[in-house]
Amino acid sequence: MRLVGDNIPEQGVYPLSKALAMAEELELDLVEIAATANPPVCKIIDYQKFLYQQRKKAKEQKANASKVVIKEIRFGPQTDEHDFQFKLNHAKSFLQEGCKVKAYVFFRGRSILFSEQGEKLLLRFAVELEDYGKAEQMPKLEGKRMIMMLSPNKKK
Repeated sequence: MRLVGDNIPEQGVYPLSKALAMAEELELDLVEIAATANPPVCKIIDYQKFLYQQRKKAKEQKANASKVVIKEIRFGPQTDEHDFQFKLNHAKSFLQEGCKVKAYVFFRGRSILFSEQGEKLLLRFAVELEDYGKAEQMPKLEGKRMIMMLSPNKKK
């Protein structure tokens, strides 16, 4: 096996028994780093410290990962122009913050007959927000709701 590391005198290929003896001499552990390599690569290190550093690195990556926030905006099939503009301004601010926007038209009772009106409303909403975000999915009817997802444009 190939031995690498900071605390060994000569890096090179050693038999397993010699590598284990060297690790025991230094009071450290022999850890296999790359098993698929030919010959396998091992390192003489403190295994507990190695595990601690891996956990710390994983925790750091998790903290740096971005969390997706979804904001919802609800319309009725006969939403007035002022209400539309008001909700449009909210959606703009949400998209500028980097949040996703879930816009939906909620149909009550027999208003489901106006589903094409709701679709027009959502399409208009997407067109008005083109500068801030793009539609992830086109409006689709799910039960009594017609839903459309918008995601923010990538920041340059």
